[in-house]
Amino acid sequence: MTHVKESNSELVTQHYLGKTSENRTMYYLQISQPSNKTKKIIWMDCGIHAREWISPAFCQWFILQNYKSDPKIIRFLQNLDLYILPVLNVDGYIYSWEKERLWRKNRSSHMNGTCYGTDLNRNFNSSWGSIGVSYNCSSDIFCGSGPESEPETRAVAQFIERKKEDILCYLTIHSYGQYVLTPYGSTTKPPSNNEELVGDENFGPLEIIAKFTGANENAVPILNLQMQVAGKAATALMGKYGTSYQVGATSLILYSNSGSSRDWTYMIGIPFSYTFELRDKGTHGFVLPPDQIQPTCEETMLAVTAIIDYVDQKYFPSGGVILTSGSLGLSLCLSVVFTWTVF
Repeated sequence: MTHVKESNSELVTQHYLGKTSENRTMYYLQISQPSNKTKKIIWMDCGIHAREWISPAFCQWFILQNYKSDPKIIRFLQNLDLYILPVLNVDGYIYSWEKERLWRKNRSSHMNGTCYGTDLNRNFNSSWGSIGVSYNCSSDIFCGSGPESEPETRAVAQFIERKKEDILCYLTIHSYGQYVLTPYGSTTKPPSNNEELVGDENFGPLEIIAKFTGANENAVPILNLQMQVAGKAATALMGKYGTSYQVGATSLILYSNSGSSRDWTYMIGIPFSYTFELRDKGTHGFVLPPDQIQPTCEETMLAVTAIIDYVDQKYFPSGGVILTSGSLGLSLCLSVVFTWTVF
């Protein structure tokens, strides 16, 4: 990560975010074209769950793109800065490399060191502890001693809270299952802008599941006009290798959970908030074969840029801010061998 920052210092800068349970430093990268105005922000984090190795791999892929060659990326970088947290759960990720491949949680100590780890995606202050969690610290879905009890969660939450007026979109990358998930996990009540979050006016051959909440006159369709953004993302992704994704609210098409980062960011006012669950559907699960790393990253890149492009055009329909002279000249032409890398 430091190499990427140093090699592209005009465009990519590294910033301190916080410390982990085991006192490792958390850094995020900011991808930004110089501008004479304050720009809005897209936030993306990877690796909140240690065993989901394809997630940090995608964040690496995203960071190492050639930002000069894609006209769409050039355009939205005029208006938007990209904040990327390549590995949120640094301690757990390293532990999954060195000790236990399928470790999920962070490495915080509980009950005088008799059990370890909190599920960081059950630790945010969004209906914390109410559903889809465990209070047993030995469980993979242990939600912690309270909302934001973990230093990793606090670091992310405090930063996003400070920047929330400028953040238009929150993306969190997970695996596996092939989903684009929207709020909420803790309730079947759809978000206020659900049609926009999960709708596409041209669905194409998507594997989208229509779900309903309530009964009779109180039924609320999840599959309706607002499949625009997630639907566009799934369509773009499918166009690369034919991979099908299900799109919709977490509580309706996957399972119920509380304390997720996605629900929390939406609840504090970030208008677009999504969880991606990348390949596959269970054949390999968390242990995705190396030959699927690059195609997964390629198709996911199309989905993520489809969402960012939508947000850019929604908020900056006529082009937005003015770039400083020569700022488009920087290119990230990097030769990369895609391996699982510990930051």
